[in-house]
Amino acid sequence: MIAGLVRFAVRKSLRDTRHVGVVPRRRARGLVAAVYRQVEQDFGMLAPPTALHSAAPESMAAAWLILRETLLVPGPAGRAAKEAVATGVSAANSCPYCVDVHGMTLAAIPDGPGESGGAERAALEAWARASATTAPAPPFPAAHAPELIGVAVAFQYYNRMVNVYLRDSPFPAHVPESAKPQARRVLGGVLRPPATSGPRPGASLELLPAAPAPADLGWARGNPVIADAFARAYAVAEAAGARSVPAGVRALVRERLAAWDGQAPGLSRSWLDEAVAGLAEADRPAGRLALATALASYQVDEGLVEAFRTTAPGDDTLIELTAWAGMAAARRVSSLLAGAVADHA
Repeated sequence: MIAGLVRFAVRKSLRDTRHVGVVPRRRARGLVAAVYRQVEQDFGMLAPPTALHSAAPESMAAAWLILRETLLVPGPAGRAAKEAVATGVSAANSCPYCVDVHGMTLAAIPDGPGESGGAERAALEAWARASATTAPAPPFPAAHAPELIGVAVAFQYYNRMVNVYLRDSPFPAHVPESAKPQARRVLGGVLRPPATSGPRPGASLELLPAAPAPADLGWARGNPVIADAFARAYAVAEAAGARSVPAGVRALVRERLAAWDGQAPGLSRSWLDEAVAGLAEADRPAGRLALATALASYQVDEGLVEAFRTTAPGDDTLIELTAWAGMAAARRVSSLLAGAVADHA
């Protein structure tokens, strides 16, 4: 009964999604309906970080593929290790929503066969916190790299989208603070993976067409399903960028990411005006929003979004621009992580 109420409360939190409308479950059709069904079946509820993409169905499917095939599908790394990485990356990216969800899930997973213990979880979380800046030596065997780097890259993407579109808490605004500790314990239990089985590898791949694996997916080759999921997701992100992000903005974001050391630019947004000064004036709102999403998603606010909407008012275009920028940043981090794994092999 309590678990059902918590699920209901989290689903209602979709109404708190900022900047875009989310397709209601009862009105979902086609690809949106297919993704919703898989999310509810495999995650235990309609997760808002995935559903927020629903105005751009292919982007939503891409986000689901990389989450499902890394975090949810059972593998040698174990779910506790994956949740530790998700929590650490989310803390590094100042994403309180994801820290809350994955921290409570991690706390609900007991030590046991196939699961990392407390010291291992702490080491993995510390590695994940530092992953975008110092690319430290990985505290896991090479066989676990496709899963754990995959989780890190997925959450580099998700954290950016969640910071832009969701509130700081997975619970609706009306839930009192006094009720949240028990709600966290219950939700952690709901999201805890089953003891005996899990989602079948590769079942999400049918949602998107096959795509060739780009060169920066070398870290995933040890797990063909994960490599396939990211190849399809990357192809969708690139197609979305071509549709919804001006070419000059894409070039600027790629240039800044190539020189990025993983450090946040700070609290001031003055760097954005300087960065877009070379763009055509009509492209500067898109440039500011794309750069902020990629490099400092915590800085995205109503002003940046509304300035972009004066040039491209649709929810689908907004989702596609931020999804492209978020994925571009996540891919940059994947290259840093892959390099560190190779250096310490």
